[in-house]
Parts: sequence; C-alpha cells; structure tokens
Amino acid sequence: MKNAYTFAFLLCFGSLLAQNNVPSQTDLRIYGIIDAVSATNIEKDVRALADFGTRNTFSDTLSYTRGIGAARRYIKAEFEKTSKNCNSCLEVFYQKDFVTPEMGNRIPKETYVVNVVAIQRGTKYPNRYVIMSGDIDSRASNTMDFETDAPGANDNASGMAGTLEAARVLSKYKFENSIIYVGLSGEEQGLFGGKGLADYAKSKGWDIIGILNNDMIGNIEGVDGVISNRDFRIFSEPVPANETEKQRNARRFYGGEVDGISRQLARYIHKNVSNYMPEMNPMMIYRLDRFGRGGHHRPFNDLGFAGIRIMEAHENYTQQHQDIRIEDGIEYGDTVEHVNFPYAAKLTAVNAINLASLAWAPPSPQTVEIGGIVEADVKLKWSKVDGAAGYKIYWRDTTSPTWDHSRFVGDVSEATLDGIVIDNSFFGVAAVGANGHESLVVFPNAILR
Repeated sequence: MKNAYTFAFLLCFGSLLAQNNVPSQTDLRIYGIIDAVSATNIEKDVRALADFGTRNTFSDTLSYTRGIGAARRYIKAEFEKTSKNCNSCLEVFYQKDFVTPEMGNRIPKETYVVNVVAIQRGTKYPNRYVIMSGDIDSRASNTMDFETDAPGANDNASGMAGTLEAARVLSKYKFENSIIYVGLSGEEQGLFGGKGLADYAKSKGWDIIGILNNDMIGNIEGVDGVISNRDFRIFSEPVPANETEKQRNARRFYGGEVDGISRQLARYIHKNVSNYMPEMNPMMIYRLDRFGRGGHHRPFNDLGFAGIRIMEAHENYTQQHQDIRIEDGIEYGDTVEHVNFPYAAKLTAVNAINLASLAWAPPSPQTVEIGGIVEADVKLKWSKVDGAAGYKIYWRDTTSPTWDHSRFVGDVSEATLDGIVIDNSFFGVAAVGANGHESLVVFPNAILR
C-alpha cells in the first residue's frame, strides 16, 4: 500500500512539474499598458495637428504655425520629449526622399517627403523591428490643393496621435526586440512616405517582424448609420506580393491561400485583443485595404514584409477628403468635432499591446516542415530559435479564419498530433518565450517525408 501511495504522489508531482514548465499565457503588464493609454493625450495631439490648418505634402515647410513643416517639427519634438523622459531611450530622426512630378500625377512640384522616425532599441535583437505608423499629411477635396484648410483630424491626425501616445506608454518598458514609431508623409500623393521607409529598411538590412499601419482610428459614426465604439477592422493581404512561382504552384497541392505573413500578423492581433481586450470586436478583413484604395502598409507588403492596416469599422465619407463646408444641410470636412477620443485611445491600446507582445516574443521558426500524407497522424518539425522556452502547434479547420486549436509541446523541434488527419486542417508553429509571449505563427514551408 505504501508503494502505491508513493507511486501516486510521484505521478501527481510529475504532472505538476510538467505544468510548471508551460509559460504563463497571461502577462499582467499588458493590462498596465491598456490602462496607461490616455484619451486626453490623444486629444491634445489631434487638436495640435489639426490647428496647423493644412498638412498637405506640398504645403508650407517654413512656418511654425501652418503647414506640414510645422506638423513634422511638432511630431519630432513630441518624440524627443518622450525620449527625454525615458533617459534617451528613443533614437529620433528625419528620413526623407526627393519626389518630382515625373513620379506621379499627384505631385505638382518637386519636394522632399519627410518621415519622422523614433526607434526604441531592443536589448537582445536590436535589428528586429515591429513598427507602428500614422500619417502626417492631410488633404482637401482636391489633393493638389495645398493652400485650402485641410485639418485632417481623423484622417489621419488620429493615427498619428495614437502613434505618439503608444511611444509615451511603451517607452517605460524594456523589450528584447526593437519598436519603431513613425509618422509617414506623402500618403495622399501615392504612399511615398511608406515606400521611402520600406526602401530604407531594406537597404539597412532591417529584420521587420511587421508593420501596424494606423489610418483613421477616431470615428464611430458611420455613413451607414451604424454607431459603434467597439468594432474595428484589420486589413491584411492573403499572401506576399513578391512570392515566387514555385510558392504559388505549391499552394495548389498544400494549401496556404490565406496564410501569408501579413494574414498571420492579423490573426495574432485578433487573438491578443480577444484575450486582453474582450470588450472590443476585431474584424479581420480578407483584403489588402478598402476596395480600390490604399494605405501605407502596402509599400512594405510590396517588398515582402508583413503589414496590416488597423482602422475604424464605420467610416463617414462626408468627413474624408472634403473641403470644409455645409452643403444641402450636411457638414463636410474632417474636423476635430468628429473624432471620438476614447475610441481612438482603445485602438491605440490595441496597437500598444501587440507591439509589446511581439517585442517581448522570441523570433519565429525559420522553417516548419509538415508530414502525414495518407497517415492517421500529423507530423511537424521546425527549426529551433534562440530565446524560446518551447513551441506551440496551432491548427484550425480549413474554412476557419482563426487558429482555433493549439498545443504547447515544450522545448522540442518536432512533434506528432496523434489522430489528427493532415487533410482536414491547416497547421502552424509559433515559438513561445519564458514570459509566455509568442512569435507569429509560421505556416509550413517544407514537406517532411
């Protein structure tokens, strides 16, 4: 009898020990980040940016009270103020590119497209970056009109203000990976700021985890009559624009039509928000951007980087790209009165918790092999990464938009899912840090034979 009790104790102890080896999936610091985001700060920045009259890319660059020059100096000064408060934890600088009328039909004259960049350098992986962006520029009804007032309060002072606030909040923490907060210019003229920074990143050899592009995060009253301060959209393209012909052909046999790196970034955000901000309703939109329209994540996607767009769910087109006026009883114009600052704060928090989670996470596995053809079990094998305490296998029905099932398998490089048929599900693998934060899920990119 004594031996039986001893065996039962050891069995129980072994089970508890195994459980203790599983990293916690809840990080209380994330709730602190959510609580720290200030709607008051966001309102201050939106009003300041809107008060510059117009931020058209070709507006005044010398004035300190009007035009895009004044706006970018304000943004740079705010980043520098944040950096001063965190013992110079941000590297703040301008990144610029020269554009000419030959480069697009929305460029009336030669000018520099100037971005404002603030880098919070990672302690372990300083050359791995997760990026949050907002747009500096605004426009009137005529995008070539750089004189008329175009306050651009929601489009896109809201996204820019959210980026400034995320920097204030996250600068109080240390991260293993680097975070970039950036104001991009030239969006309304053809995404020139995003293209300039994406090219710059490629030339510098930056390892980009992903970019979270924020474009209009402050409106809750849609032109369709819907009012909601909970819904928001995550736009993502299905597969990289620069994939190879071999990769395209492989999809016909192995799947992956909706499993590119940008879609995995969208799923990551959806999961994180569902876990930590269940009051919000993240809507994954299976589209690069709105129908026929574009945003500043696209130039990064064009170069093969993961990138998504976060924005309000219910737009009001009378307040976008419109001269300020009253016509047929309708007030047109993108003015401060239409921005809901608590909602903008919520979407800023959405960004901040995902920036933090990715910046605290280990790198993703480079290779994930999958096998189990005409077998009853799925086999997965992956390359191990530095800093991972273990790995998690994810799977879902082939028609499901989200990773619905998972299993933590420990610090191993291969595992078998007994009784799960490879034909009926899609699979992926994420690295898990000791702090519980996970890398992006990697869809299988090789066959295990």
